[in-house]
Amino acid sequence: MTDLSAKRCEACRADAPLVTPAQIEQLRPQIPAWDLTEVDGMQRLTRTYQFKNFEQALDFTNRVGALAEQENHHPAILTEWGSVTVSWWTHKIKGLHMNDFVMAAKTDAIAQA
Repeated sequence: MTDLSAKRCEACRADAPLVTPAQIEQLRPQIPAWDLTEVDGMQRLTRTYQFKNFEQALDFTNRVGALAEQENHHPAILTEWGSVTVSWWTHKIKGLHMNDFVMAAKTDAIAQA
C-alpha cells in the first residue's frame, strides 16, 4: 500500500463515493492515533496533538493551515493552550473520502517534523 503521506488530494465531486468500511479498516493502520468520530451524522477523523505552550500549538495550526491551502482540502482546527484538535472529513460528500486519510497522514508528518 502506498504511504498515505506521499499522496496528494484528488479533486472531489459531490457524487464521489464515501470510503467503505473495508477501506477504512485497511487505511487506519497508517494513521493509528486518529479517532473515527461522528458529528451530525457524518464520520470524521479526529486527533488532538499536545504541545508545551500556546506558541507551539499556534505554529502547528499555521503549518496545518498552509498544508490545507496547498492541497485545497480544509479541516476543522481547534487551537488551545498546549493542544490542537484537527478533524478531517469531506463536506461535499458528508463523510470520509480517501483525501481525509491522506490529510490525516500529512498532518502526522507535520507533527513529527
